Amino acid sequence: MIDYQLSEHARAMLGERNIHERWVKSTIEQPDRREIQEDGTVHCVRTIEEFDGRHLRVVVNVEVSPQRIVTAFFDRRLRRTE
Repeated sequence: MIDYQLSEHARAMLGERNIHERWVKSTIEQPDRREIQEDGTVHCVRTIEEFDGRHLRVVVNVEVSPQRIVTAFFDRRLRRTE
């Protein structure tokens, strides 16, 4: 289990974008893919089947403890699973 904290921005975005916190948790704990960015953040991506197969991208600041969820969004650049 990963210890994490939602930033105020992330918390607001979850509500605004209808993203369940359990989806965020499953995305950071068992991502389909992890992308390490030059700015030090890690992008975790996971397909959310119960949300029409869309890809949830969760941006995590792993350089703080607990890890901080910066934002989360459904990435329209990635194709939905058919």
